[in-house]
Amino acid sequence: MKRYLAIDIGASSGRHIVGWVENGVWKTDEVFRFPNGVAEREGSLVWDIDALFSHVKRGIALARERCAIESLSIDTWGVDYVLMKGDETVYPVYAYRDGRTEAFIPRVHEKISFSSLYRHTGIQFQLFNTVYQLCADRESGRLNGVTDFLMIPEYLMYRLCGIKSHEYTNATTTGMVNAETGEYDREIIDALGLPADLFRKLQHPGTVIGEYEGIKVVFCATHDTGSAVEGIPMEEDVPYISSGTWSLLGVKTEKPITDTASELANWSNEGGVGYNRYQKNIMGMWLVNRLRDELCPGKPFGEVVHEAEESRFEETVDANASSFLAPESMKAAFDAALSVKPQTVGDYFRCAYRSLALSYMNAIGELQHNTGRHYDSIYIVGGGAKNAFLNRLTEQATGKKVIAMPIEATAIGNLKIQMEADR
Repeated sequence: MKRYLAIDIGASSGRHIVGWVENGVWKTDEVFRFPNGVAEREGSLVWDIDALFSHVKRGIALARERCAIESLSIDTWGVDYVLMKGDETVYPVYAYRDGRTEAFIPRVHEKISFSSLYRHTGIQFQLFNTVYQLCADRESGRLNGVTDFLMIPEYLMYRLCGIKSHEYTNATTTGMVNAETGEYDREIIDALGLPADLFRKLQHPGTVIGEYEGIKVVFCATHDTGSAVEGIPMEEDVPYISSGTWSLLGVKTEKPITDTASELANWSNEGGVGYNRYQKNIMGMWLVNRLRDELCPGKPFGEVVHEAEESRFEETVDANASSFLAPESMKAAFDAALSVKPQTVGDYFRCAYRSLALSYMNAIGELQHNTGRHYDSIYIVGGGAKNAFLNRLTEQATGKKVIAMPIEATAIGNLKIQMEADR
């Protein structure tokens, strides 16, 4: 019985999960979990990419102690990347929450308007989109002498197998992949004066790119949401929420939807495995996690949820406001957004959960309008699927049946793609 290894790395933690199919059912075994997080160095927010790679290798070694591994693949969050000069890594590896792009965005839009970017790519506006990060690099001189640009999972797999390759689903998060051709958009690259040779042909999930100590290295959908959607056992194409640090709410569509209504409502079209993911970023558990770190570090999430349920605080905030992206104090950001100051820890958490539910309600309304379809239910996967209180709030706010699946959907999607590539 063949076993595969999914290495699923999020913004706050990573995990190595061995998976196999037994009697037609997926079985999984978590063999290693490790911490991750943004670090502040010299005034910038960065990733410790070498520590991440060390964790990746450690988890592979532990997995091999348990069983033979047929293949492995790595998925992470989108947008962020590593620059290289030959075989040398360019440091630092900036994290998307770093504010370095803000000053450069107007300069980008002077060369190519956001409306034009959207028509080409169908990617929503975010301060941290890769296209803005790379333009900040170009203007600061960081691209001088650079030979390669690799998204985070591409870089980690290169460190394993020595092959530099580019994967489609994560590339779409850059805001530089043409929605029609599925390749990097040369018109955008030329207009922004970016080095054309950094943007190579894209490979699709299921491509075997190399080998690490006898284990095949395979591209899954390396953007974690792409793998998560593959891991949801949907009975029909209805909306999903991949609920983690970010909440990604969307639906599968046959083709990208890049009309004016989608642009104005800031919906994204990202690559899936044979389909388009029409979705929207919502701030997600980042709000709750940061409040917990500040107000009650280490308190079990069961107690956090209980205190939120006990609270009667009724005011809400705009969960997607930029003030919540990377505040020095999440509590202060909530205080500034509210007319009535919360009196208890539970008040803050209730406010955060209700605000998320309302943001889901608004997004579902936009989704139905923009697709011309009505949906009766919504799947929720990821860490947030375990939160019965938030699920109940979501059901009440949206009027949709919530199908909560507290499974490792991202890892299962990652594993599923590897297994299908092995057939």
